[in-house]
Amino acid sequence: MTRLRRPLAFLALLVALAALSACGTKGQHEGDRVVHVETEGLYLDIGELKYQVQVSRQLNPFDTQDKNYLEGVPESERELSKEQVWFGVFLRVQNLTKEALQPSGDIEIIDTQEDVFKPIPLADTNHFAYRSEEPIPAGHLIPAPDTPAFDTPIQGNLILFKLTLTALDNRPLELKIEGRKAPQQTGIVDLDV
Repeated sequence: MTRLRRPLAFLALLVALAALSACGTKGQHEGDRVVHVETEGLYLDIGELKYQVQVSRQLNPFDTQDKNYLEGVPESERELSKEQVWFGVFLRVQNLTKEALQPSGDIEIIDTQEDVFKPIPLADTNHFAYRSEEPIPAGHLIPAPDTPAFDTPIQGNLILFKLTLTALDNRPLELKIEGRKAPQQTGIVDLDV
């Protein structure tokens, strides 16, 4: 009987490890057109770049730290209606290749009603903003070390959205990231709101 227990225990361990390695991801296989992670903090491989949502949260314009995040909002976007809130997604992107690569410029939030929210562009004066126009050097990440965005506890670049209160009720919210290179991949992260 003891001879049978060891192989069964080993088999149970292998099954448990396989289940744990799959936790939190679905569709995350090399070459998949759509890759999906079910929570923030997990890496999302889109093309040759690794994306990671550090945190997402509502921003308070009256809070000292959040006020800095809202610097550089265009004049036409500064007002919120009673039904809107500022919402920040703090993203980290790694380039592990040997060439400079441009991160995605096609990012949006989608709620369960298929309402789509596009990012608010931020002026160059905002030192925390995610910039898709600037290539990430080979072997580097954004935010780069020794920058204001890296030197915060979050360590992510800000993508700013105006969300409706209805969207916050229609969860889970998904962050959709479109890859730049062919074959094009789409990455989806379920946001922890």
